[in-house]
Amino acid sequence: MSDRPLPESQSQLSFGDSPQRFRDRHPDDKFAGASGVLFEQAMSQTRMAICLADPNAPDQPIVFVNRAFTRLTGYDEHEVVGKNCRFLQGPGTDSSKVAMISNAIRQEDVMVVELMNYRKDGTPFWNALHLGPIYDESGKLLYYFGSQWDVSDVHAARADEQHAKALARELSHRIKNMFAVIGGLVSVTGRARNFREEAKEINDRIRALGRAFETTLDEASLGSVDLGDSVRSVLAPYDAERTRIAFQGESFRVDPNTVSTIGLALHELATHAIKHGALSTDDGQIEIVWSRHGEAQDLVMEWRETGVPRASSVSDEAGVGMGIVDNLLSFIGGRLDRSWNDDGFLARIEIPSLR
Repeated sequence: MSDRPLPESQSQLSFGDSPQRFRDRHPDDKFAGASGVLFEQAMSQTRMAICLADPNAPDQPIVFVNRAFTRLTGYDEHEVVGKNCRFLQGPGTDSSKVAMISNAIRQEDVMVVELMNYRKDGTPFWNALHLGPIYDESGKLLYYFGSQWDVSDVHAARADEQHAKALARELSHRIKNMFAVIGGLVSVTGRARNFREEAKEINDRIRALGRAFETTLDEASLGSVDLGDSVRSVLAPYDAERTRIAFQGESFRVDPNTVSTIGLALHELATHAIKHGALSTDDGQIEIVWSRHGEAQDLVMEWRETGVPRASSVSDEAGVGMGIVDNLLSFIGGRLDRSWNDDGFLARIEIPSLR
């Protein structure tokens, strides 16, 4: 790489040339003088911390730093010029990252690496180091260029995100256990008091609630749940072959209270479909469509059953489960409308935005 001449368009001003050296090499070039001044101003005034090291001198000392470098590190220019930049390393610096830097210098490669460095007062900071060689017009290696960027805030945000995910996973595990314990208590109580059918209905609702959160509970730290994933998870047991229930709607996140109510409503609608509707025959189909409506972005979900004309024996009255759903929806300002048409059953759920 060092033997390859730079193109003519890049040979007028090498980024590694000090302003005075460039002027000395081009004493009669008016452009050279002007460019040298511009280079000096740009290097000095940029807010990016920059240093240049001489790879041809013993221990590759720093030969130039700008003001941003001194502000970032706390060192004055005279304290760093002539030293190898390893003085920025400390007890928390990853030796494998240092080895990567050394290898890149030997190979004359360009690289970007994040490593922990230390300021003059000993405070650590995460440094996004951009390192690369600089050649003259003949291809001779002149300097190594390094730019430093303090990304401590980025690392702190990553650490907070990882911590939040760990807490979310623990919360997910505990809530799943809680659903299992509650279900077990209901079953035991039902057997002891001889209301097994009632206990089964309650357990079915508990399991539906659990499925509503199961697929996205690990993301609890986000404060919302993916609606599409929850809808599919709640209804999965009712369509094991995935041929009877179709889903249509964009994926977006909603408040957990909304997911709880939707989960129970879908369970009751599926139970109703098994007894009286599309899932009570071999030919019935269900389509679920959801979207946001209006300026407030309210949630509207429609449950459409086809292929099952209404039986005359089916009552218009809502069962206990539908009554529970009606009550839950009323708590958050929502509603559930149910009707039969010539081809089947239709339910429409409306929930105001909880944002």
